[in-house]
Amino acid sequence: MEAAPMLIADARVHDLGDGFMVRRMLPVLQARHVGPFVFFDHIGPATFAAGKGMDVRPHPHIGLATVTWLFDGAIRHRDSLGSLADIRPGEVNWMTSGHGIVHSERTPPEARQGGQLLHGIQVWVALPQADAEVDPEFHHHDRAALPKIRRPGMEAVLIAGTAYGERSPVKVFAPMFFLEVQLAAGAELALPVEHAERGVHVVDGAVRWGELEVGAQQMAVQAGPSAPPLRAHEASRLMLFGGAPLDGERHLWWNFVASTRERIEQAKADWREGRFPNVPGDDKEFIPLPE
Repeated sequence: MEAAPMLIADARVHDLGDGFMVRRMLPVLQARHVGPFVFFDHIGPATFAAGKGMDVRPHPHIGLATVTWLFDGAIRHRDSLGSLADIRPGEVNWMTSGHGIVHSERTPPEARQGGQLLHGIQVWVALPQADAEVDPEFHHHDRAALPKIRRPGMEAVLIAGTAYGERSPVKVFAPMFFLEVQLAAGAELALPVEHAERGVHVVDGAVRWGELEVGAQQMAVQAGPSAPPLRAHEASRLMLFGGAPLDGERHLWWNFVASTRERIEQAKADWREGRFPNVPGDDKEFIPLPE
């Protein structure tokens, strides 16, 4: 018997200045994680005037992979591996932190000069305990590399994992799925059947999931052997995500994800004492450890 979907009601909105709003959907008390997804931010939409932009200074991560997916705008990624990549709509930046990586995220110079609309999603995917200390990696995938899925009333891009008989080329460490889906008004869609935990985030539009109504910038989650289908009340853009249950709880503190508090404390000490590597080309400033 399928479990009923549950609406996430505790999303927090953060104002990062200049009208740059971020809506944090996960983690919340109702759902600390969905499959391996332990963090889910809806970024913007935010309009930056000419000369303005996003500047997330170098900061560290452990125990996770970060994934950025944009609808509008561009972000420049640099990391301590020496990676440099501008991400744009339809492309994937997948950064595996493993035992430790440092990166920065800034508006590219040409976008800053002319101003831009920035809108997208950023998630953290917890690494399995056996892979938590792997060597860091960064991979950029162009839009042409990602599987496109088309059905009556539905178009989707498979960002990572497996769904609807397709597999993304993005390297993942556990069973999962992450898609952007466009549904026409009145279209109905079953969720991927091979995954035990599922989440639906409505970017714009409105859908019915079982008996639950989910509107724009809302999220709902569900777990069980099966799930009710989605039905779009109007043309809607959704993010579908989830996967196999995590292999144990995780501790989240600042930018660190780990299975033990001791590992978090070690990462805090390493950042405080300057033991993480620098970011080539962006090594003049950093975000201090919160105290």
